[in-house]
Amino acid sequence: MKRLAFLLVVVLIGTTVAMAQNRGGQRQFNPEEMAKRQTEQFKTELKLNDTQAEKMEKVLQASYKEMSTLREEMRGEEDRTKMREKMTEWRTNQQKEIKKILTDEQFVKYEKLMEERRANRRGGPGGGGQSD
Repeated sequence: MKRLAFLLVVVLIGTTVAMAQNRGGQRQFNPEEMAKRQTEQFKTELKLNDTQAEKMEKVLQASYKEMSTLREEMRGEEDRTKMREKMTEWRTNQQKEIKKILTDEQFVKYEKLMEERRANRRGGPGGGGQSD
């Protein structure tokens, strides 16, 4: 009986460790995969044509690489204001590039989607971080 209890504890600990490692693995940021996934979502949600989708993926890829670099540079940075300013500048630049690709109607829809996503991440209206 003691062996069975010991075995169950070992399995439980092993499972917990494996799940924790998987969660950590999900946090790995791959700009290419992220850009591809986002482009596919935008292609559907914004009804992008093939040319727009191709341009969007390139812009997102470059933008996410820049974000990744910024995050590395700011790692351990105590001054959150400085970090926020850099990320705001990054987001503004990304928006300018995306606006060049989309029609006015698509861009309005894009901005609405982004606002909804930000609200969901904050747990704001309509969300506890979950999306449809």
